[in-house]
Amino acid sequence: VQLQASGGGLVQAGGSLRLSCAASGSTFIYYSMGWFRQAPGKEREFVTAINQSGGSTDYADSVKGRFTISRDNAKNTVYLQMNSLKPADTAVYYCAARYGGISSDTSSYYYWGQGTLVTVSS
Repeated sequence: VQLQASGGGLVQAGGSLRLSCAASGSTFIYYSMGWFRQAPGKEREFVTAINQSGGSTDYADSVKGRFTISRDNAKNTVYLQMNSLKPADTAVYYCAARYGGISSDTSSYYYWGQGTLVTVSS
């Protein structure tokens, strides 16, 4: 499956952005989807994940209550709604796909998108 992330940009602290990740080349419903991020000089970290049906999700503690993951299987797209953004959320955001259930383990995701940059100014 090929993944194309979009929607990043520059936003002020307290603002919102919605990222999208469009999948192609394979059956989207086979995959659980995750969002990860990597800030400059830091390792890639888990943000959130959603299972194939959308009925199960998981969030990093740092984004709980502010970020929401969702998916539209008819459009082969997963979304990340980010509210109340903080400068600490500045990073390149990646979407990823894996077979099986949701996971926060970066190494368990086989397919990765190219990343989209989110910059939150103070």
